Amino acid sequence: MKNASWFFLLVALIAPGVVHAQESGKKKKAPAPKFSWVSPIPEARLKSMNLPEGLKHGTFESPSMGLEVGYYIYLPPGYEDAKNAETRYPVVYHLHGGRPGGEYKSVALSKFVDTAIKSGEIQPTIYVFPNGGPMSWYNYPQKENGSGENVFVKETIPHIDATYRTLGKQGRAIEGFSQGGRGTTRILFKHPELFVSAAPGGSGYGPEKTVQENNGAESESVVFAPGYNTWDLAAAFAKRDDRPDLPIRLWVGTAGFNYEFNLKFSDYLNELGVEHDMLIAEGVDHSAQRFYEKRGRELMQWHQANFAKAKSE
Repeated sequence: MKNASWFFLLVALIAPGVVHAQESGKKKKAPAPKFSWVSPIPEARLKSMNLPEGLKHGTFESPSMGLEVGYYIYLPPGYEDAKNAETRYPVVYHLHGGRPGGEYKSVALSKFVDTAIKSGEIQPTIYVFPNGGPMSWYNYPQKENGSGENVFVKETIPHIDATYRTLGKQGRAIEGFSQGGRGTTRILFKHPELFVSAAPGGSGYGPEKTVQENNGAESESVVFAPGYNTWDLAAAFAKRDDRPDLPIRLWVGTAGFNYEFNLKFSDYLNELGVEHDMLIAEGVDHSAQRFYEKRGRELMQWHQANFAKAKSE
């Protein structure tokens, strides 16, 4: 595969539970893998993963960058049947963990979605797995073509709505894990009007606190814009008189290294008066896949309840 690190790709795909790199800084950092805005899974590896038939890779040309941007999309059973040609579907965007970005990183979760739909536990729903950019969901002008948030919000979402039979805002949800949980949190507070539900999972609110307390600096080599962090954005959201009533759910495993800071962030949201709830998986470590194995059905059904509520309003 061109423009991608085979080593990083294979390790990320093979690692049990799709466990993302620890964000606490306690482990020695590995050299940063090379980033590509288009990162499909090699065909031979894809066949061995036994992913649902409805999972497909797609690309679009970014208007802002003039580059192709990749994503994986799960289309539910029946989507391509002629009898459903006029049917529109709700969409959940799942933002991957790790840094830098790659649309291949969380596609294994599509197995849980496919099973839940086929068993009738959730309605047919599209799931999208986008590419988060070189700094995973941050706008980071220090890197070339580094506007991961803007590409997702201003380009990926409109492309999906224009290309597939979605319900638009009325049926659009966002979730993510680890770095994707951080990204989900920042995006939901900056763009709450875009979604009917938002569920950040396993989020690194500790590193986000570091960013807040150090004028944007996450480390000596990584510096974001001042105020561009989950804590300050939550406070700004809380002050908005026009803020929409967006259902928010934090999800995390008790054995995950971000667990304690998820509790602290929940307390902080309570202090701000930002309504939310938590879905906690006892004994689950920092793994989106293992969380889905234990409590994923509840997370998926929570989105479904919010889709139904938005439809009735």
